[in-house]
Amino acid sequence: MMRWAFLALSVGLLGSVGLGAADRYVVDTAHSTVGFTISHMVLSKTRGSFGAYTASIVWDKNPANASLSGTVKVGSIDTRNADRDAHLKSPDFFDAGVHPEIQFVSKRIKKTKKPLVYDVTGTLTMKGVAKVVTFPLEVSQAIQDPWGKTRMGFNARFKINRRDFGMNFSKVMDNGGLVVGNDVDVELDIEAIKDTQS
Repeated sequence: MMRWAFLALSVGLLGSVGLGAADRYVVDTAHSTVGFTISHMVLSKTRGSFGAYTASIVWDKNPANASLSGTVKVGSIDTRNADRDAHLKSPDFFDAGVHPEIQFVSKRIKKTKKPLVYDVTGTLTMKGVAKVVTFPLEVSQAIQDPWGKTRMGFNARFKINRRDFGMNFSKVMDNGGLVVGNDVDVELDIEAIKDTQS
């Protein structure tokens, strides 16, 4: 049940504007979202997000030199319903008391045939279970904002199955549908600022 992943989601990437050897970027959390969507009773979609997360983004125009990693605090989950959030933090789902973080670390980033789209492969760890996942990442060209800072955008949409990470809670309705779907749509919209201090 996430968007973030969980990657951190999680949460390293490309551009122009004179990027040299690998550059580090810092997430602008005021303009970023780590979120998720999941089916409820086969009738609607429940949406949520994580308010607390960190990411390490290293980008180079050669993606072989780029890397991404991210950590999401499970306790920051927000689906706009306190009872539901508490249930998601329980052992039925994330078990936040035992596994307080979701983590992602990239292993390989490579270009696709689509301009500014990359395949990111890495390890996603959630509820103590580590799985290798691959997802498409759309990376904006670098721009300069009105204050002279270099910014880039990193956006991803992909699915994971919550049961792959030990989240097996389920109730079946009379028509055979699940109260909570198995597939989770992860949505990452990250705006990042080039770190000029490193």
